[in-house]
Amino acid sequence: MTSIALTQFSHGGGCGCKIAPGLLSEILSRAPQGLVPPELMVGLETSDDAAVYRLNDSQALVATTDFFTPIVDDARDFGRIAATNALSDIYAMGGTPIMALALVGMPIAKLPPEVIGQVLAGGAEVCREAGIPIAGGHSIDLLEPIYGLVALGLVHPDRVRRNADGQAGDALVLGKPLGVGILSAALKKGVLGAPGYAQMLRHTTQLNRVGIALGGLPGVHAMTDVTGFGLAGHLLEVCRGSNLGARVALADIPLIGEAATFAREGIVTGASGRNWQAYGAAVRWPREGPAWMQAMVSDPQTSGGLLVSCTPEAVPDVLAAFHRDGFAEAAVVGSLTALAQGASAPLVFE
Repeated sequence: MTSIALTQFSHGGGCGCKIAPGLLSEILSRAPQGLVPPELMVGLETSDDAAVYRLNDSQALVATTDFFTPIVDDARDFGRIAATNALSDIYAMGGTPIMALALVGMPIAKLPPEVIGQVLAGGAEVCREAGIPIAGGHSIDLLEPIYGLVALGLVHPDRVRRNADGQAGDALVLGKPLGVGILSAALKKGVLGAPGYAQMLRHTTQLNRVGIALGGLPGVHAMTDVTGFGLAGHLLEVCRGSNLGARVALADIPLIGEAATFAREGIVTGASGRNWQAYGAAVRWPREGPAWMQAMVSDPQTSGGLLVSCTPEAVPDVLAAFHRDGFAEAAVVGSLTALAQGASAPLVFE
């Protein structure tokens, strides 16, 4: 069972297999507009992490789904990473997960039942850690393995933290270091050692449940999680939704050390280039900014960290919440700014 490498079946792993942001925008622009009932607090309008539907004055339902192809070879680890990543969208809205459904697609003729069972066991393990059941799901026979969850949660309507509610002057706090996509690229090339794999697994299976506490803190205005479009792409969504700009200090961005080393050596993901091609025109990159660092900020993060927009006064409480929950590398990386009239690049790296 351990001799089967799951990544051999996938063309791109984890959140790196997401449709590129430019193409996704074109596809969605052709989709007809659906119903928008008054109870729908968060829908498609700002590319937020999950939908939110008000049930009553004290409860709103948070709903999301996420699945992808293998980012690692080990079946159980793949299940753990995919489940952690799916639940992150609930936490990013300030919600508490209550239940999940499994989404399973497997090449039945090529993978034995015990391997598929290990994928499901890994997902169930993470859901137990989150305190929720996997109450059902759906499975199909597919050429590439995919696994993920439909995740449901609850949040008080006043504690919903959208990606579009940032305010000028807010500090930006990032919960996890960047570089998971680069580590996955190194794994596929056969150059990632055991310590690097352990780092990759540590970050991708760390639940972002700190989002529950962050959603209740005064001064926290907006949240999102950094996933397939990289830090730059998801911060641009915050900027566009909030009609603001942002400034980010490259020196302050937390990085996974081994991933930064690989990036300097030219080992990066193809998805980072596609991401930059899609949104690079909206980014001002410093003349002295190294190419490897550009690959880091556009690197697709599977189960990446929460990105929090909060008042400067709230920063100590936000960092304390992160640190209490085991996010030792959480750091202030920049700030939101008023968008200058006629500005060509709302996101500025310095």
